[in-house]
Amino acid sequence: MTEKVATNTFISLGKTFWPLYLLGGFQSLAYGGIIVLIVPLSSLFWSDEPYHALEMGILITSMVWMSAISGILIGILIDKYSRKYIMFIISIFRGFSMIMLGFAIEGKGLETWTYFLIFTGIFAFFAGGSWPAIISLSNDIVPSPQRSQFFGLLGIMMSLFTQFGFLVASFLVQYEFWRSFFWGVGISILVAGIIFLFQIEEPKRGAQQQELNEILNDDSIKYDFQIDKKIMKKTMLSRTNVVALIEGISTNLFLGSLDLLILPYIQTPPHNISPIFTGLFLVIFGLTGGLIGQLFLAKLSDKWAMKKPIRRIYFVIFSLSLGITTFSYLFFLDLPHFTVEQGKDIPYILSLPIMWIMGLLFFTSNSISSLYLVNQAPVLQEINLPEAQGKIASWNQLLESIGYGAGPLLVGILLSISGGNYQLAILIIIIFVIPGIVLWFLSLKWYPKDRDMIKSLLKERAEILKSQKNLKN
Repeated sequence: MTEKVATNTFISLGKTFWPLYLLGGFQSLAYGGIIVLIVPLSSLFWSDEPYHALEMGILITSMVWMSAISGILIGILIDKYSRKYIMFIISIFRGFSMIMLGFAIEGKGLETWTYFLIFTGIFAFFAGGSWPAIISLSNDIVPSPQRSQFFGLLGIMMSLFTQFGFLVASFLVQYEFWRSFFWGVGISILVAGIIFLFQIEEPKRGAQQQELNEILNDDSIKYDFQIDKKIMKKTMLSRTNVVALIEGISTNLFLGSLDLLILPYIQTPPHNISPIFTGLFLVIFGLTGGLIGQLFLAKLSDKWAMKKPIRRIYFVIFSLSLGITTFSYLFFLDLPHFTVEQGKDIPYILSLPIMWIMGLLFFTSNSISSLYLVNQAPVLQEINLPEAQGKIASWNQLLESIGYGAGPLLVGILLSISGGNYQLAILIIIIFVIPGIVLWFLSLKWYPKDRDMIKSLLKERAEILKSQKNLKN
């Protein structure tokens, strides 16, 4: 297979990555469908029983932690072998597991729950390699001045598919066609994986590094360095990397709690808002907020960070601080108490001003929070070597997933012991975000040195590659 050599000039992100957006989108649709169905699935497992907060929290937590563990294993393979083929294999297993969920037997309690636990576990295990593979691949394709825009566009497509999944899943479940959702999305993932395999061109590792680009344009030269323990300690355990690793636990504990807090809060008594209106609400306010954040704010991030990359860290701090504030306030609004029938009356609910205030807060939280995604990943790419992108992404994913997976479990425990006190639960969870913000402030003085160290190592490796070329000649 002939590898493509990229250049550091601007590229068309849409034309280059549409197969990735499609594949990532359908996988997000699958995960989003499971999340928005968290309350209906409980009823599917245990007919005519109250919402099983603890068991559903365990289900989501196990998915997140399973992907974290597998990410470490797959991340090692990503830094050695073809990212494209690894992502194709991932799509096969994730598509298969979604199809199998459609064959679950309703109303068997723990038996049905265990069946879902097994196949969502398979889905999650192979999910562990997706993000590290994307990080590694994009590091060699996307020019540095377009990194936030790439992650913004990827986030938009994943959000679009997720919100679409919310609507479709809610509609199908309400009319008892939930099996069609799992079968349809499983087949879509398989088809998208095949398209990805044949449409994406995989470049040489390091092709977008300014220090390596010129020498790698020679077809006879290939970047095949492998990281050793000494370099790993020097780079992957640099202070800024350690900050991102530790911060990921606290921040993602909060992020992992959001859906398991807001969805039961508005869908169960006394609010009784229907799943269909919930999906519509998430599309109207969540999707539009994400679009603004991941298009406009991502482009602004790239522009402002072009000459001073450290500004990305300021964006991360701003995103975390304001994002948690606006989201947490949702639980202190005086929401109306609806009957089950009123909760299905969309025109009536939308006529209430308080619902629009709630939507505005959700819109603001989503748009500001998107700055975290589109800036954190480029920061980590800048302070790690090409042969370590999969590893550092999987390390970061592991710790983030520990936090993210603990979120639903913690929510289940807090709601169970507090008798469904959502306000107390959100206040306790907010406390976990504060250490992450403090750590990012500390990284402001470490990031420039860590970035310069990587650039220095790449210059040394460029000289080694040049000497190898001269010996061949």
